[in-house]
Amino acid sequence: MKRFLIILSAFSLFAFSSCEKNVEPSPEEPQTADEIARDDLYDLMLTYYLWDKLMPAVRKEDYTGPRELLKAMRYKELDRWSAVQDYDDYLAQSQAIFVGHGIRIGLDETDKTRIVQIYNKSPMYAYGVRRGWIIKKLNGTDLAPVFIAGDGDAYNQLIGPSEAGITNTFLFETPDGKDSTITTTKSTFILNTVIHYDTLVLKTGVTGHLVLEQFEQPSNAELQTAFTFFKQHNINNIIVDLRYNLGGDLTVLQNLAAYIAGSSRFGKPFLFFKHNEQLSSRNKTYNFNTVTAPVTVSKMIAITTRSTASASEDLINGLKPFIEVRTIGDTTNGKPVGMYGFEHKNAYMFWPIAFELENTLGQGDFYDGFFPEKYVPDDITHDWGDRKEACLKEAIYYLENGTVSSKSTYNYHRSIQFSEGPERMKSAYIIDK
Repeated sequence: MKRFLIILSAFSLFAFSSCEKNVEPSPEEPQTADEIARDDLYDLMLTYYLWDKLMPAVRKEDYTGPRELLKAMRYKELDRWSAVQDYDDYLAQSQAIFVGHGIRIGLDETDKTRIVQIYNKSPMYAYGVRRGWIIKKLNGTDLAPVFIAGDGDAYNQLIGPSEAGITNTFLFETPDGKDSTITTTKSTFILNTVIHYDTLVLKTGVTGHLVLEQFEQPSNAELQTAFTFFKQHNINNIIVDLRYNLGGDLTVLQNLAAYIAGSSRFGKPFLFFKHNEQLSSRNKTYNFNTVTAPVTVSKMIAITTRSTASASEDLINGLKPFIEVRTIGDTTNGKPVGMYGFEHKNAYMFWPIAFELENTLGQGDFYDGFFPEKYVPDDITHDWGDRKEACLKEAIYYLENGTVSSKSTYNYHRSIQFSEGPERMKSAYIIDK
């Protein structure tokens, strides 16, 4: 029995099977472990890759390992996501294990560095540190020049490796304008994926407000708690903040969609998965799951950025046939495809793009992303739930008025933000095959 991993993420998006190839090495020139991995990846790409007929022709022996081979084989016109990952990184990330201070830092429009996001099990969270706090210095070094220069290496050197026990000293300016020095030590913890939830009493009724950072298995319990709260408060619309959500687990997506679409959709089609011609027998319909606290809403406003990708975009696209869905913020990433994940000898995970996704109206191909009703910059100067935060304020305006506050000129500004460690791979859902 084979088991497949299904992922909906900007970095990796869907399904893997264990794939080991018996290679008889020549006595004169035995193959290295990376050469064996390279050969296995080559075979997988020929079979599973969505754009199998558009791959560049390569000679696998010209490449030393799987990463180099994948770079050469990708269909570069569309594929920004196929990847090779170290297996140990996959194991840790699939369990939502985080090592560090649990923060993301960004540069605001006045060139001040601020906390963009903080997990509630972060060592800093207990000190009262929240989104929007200004960081003036890190270990005595002014942090703003590092971010203005976009110098990720300098930032990583300042904050140190992602290892428990590393201690750093931060000089903050708190929201009331006072300086606060906090010395804190990196630790290992399970991160929360629901960053914030609350309700907003608007002219149009009670609106649920959910900030979801990723679709991971731990999200299911967190979402059940949030939607039980929403159901108790009889929400009639919902704002889902997906601005930093790169995607993740398919079952979490199916659950969240069902919470929002309501009990009338349970077990009915949600998304269609389509593969290349040789794997057309794998084409499948995924339904809305059954959940315990569904709500009934007529509108969903999604807050989005260029980091809103994959499962987040599939939530938007998948719900469009059933409720009114609008986006506020920035254009999304543009990833209407998914990946299969293949484990190789406990050394690598291979993540080739293997299928495309469509909603029940046959709509997909959103490679340019979803454009917002109104472009609103990511406002990192306010905490979650603060009605003065620009994106939330505009989402509220739309719900109360049925249109945006004013037309704006699109003016994309790259937000400079650094997280601790490498970008995480999103977790996988395992199904028996």
